[in-house]
Amino acid sequence: MKAMIFAAGRGERMRPLTDHCPKPLLEAGGKPLIVWQIEALARAGIVDIVINHAWLGDRIEAALGDGSRYGVRLRYSPETTALETAGGIAQALPLLTGRPANTDGEIFLAVSGDIHTDYDYRRLLPRAAAMAGSAEPRMHLVMVPNPPFHPAGDFALDESGLLSLDGPDKGTRLTFGNIGLYDTRLFEGISPGEKLAMTPYYRRSIAAGHASGERHDGHWENVGTPAQLAALDHHLRTGRKPAAAADNEIIAP
Repeated sequence: MKAMIFAAGRGERMRPLTDHCPKPLLEAGGKPLIVWQIEALARAGIVDIVINHAWLGDRIEAALGDGSRYGVRLRYSPETTALETAGGIAQALPLLTGRPANTDGEIFLAVSGDIHTDYDYRRLLPRAAAMAGSAEPRMHLVMVPNPPFHPAGDFALDESGLLSLDGPDKGTRLTFGNIGLYDTRLFEGISPGEKLAMTPYYRRSIAAGHASGERHDGHWENVGTPAQLAALDHHLRTGRKPAAAADNEIIAP
């Protein structure tokens, strides 16, 4: 299975840190945020990785190279301007499938390059195998408890593992952790270079009953501000849990 790491965002709320450094290369605990992700994927045996980039993308390629130092193969999908999540995936499809056009569904893992988590990506391998060959394209999302900056959550997760747009009460709603499995067929018909958000794709798949999920109760942070980055750095260097940051950000579904 291949993986895609999203690294095209400008990181406006991280300014001035991101004026001269792409957000995924900001360091916490002595290494760039995106390297934590690359190493976690490598530990899971997921070694074929596509990284999209836009803002200061040449610096990402220069810093990470071909990935051999991490035991992975890195390839890059450059975007003149950030195409948002669905548009970025569509642009990268030839790298994810190995074909100019996507005629057969393939399952790939997609993660944000600026989250930090102890989630074990090996947990997704059996799920990806089960999704392969499905008559309808499916997705599977890793959900986390609602953080202070996103108390309403995104979707509800029922006992059977299916996601729904509305739960019977707010207590069932969780936040999407920016870790997901997707079928490449979901993105057929998007023209390369087209800017598209993921929101309609999430909602359509969930409404059709084609989206499953799981809950991760371990460490997870979406690093959105300089204060949150500093807190994470302190946590990684000292082992002390950082205080929650109310002004954090999330990539909304």
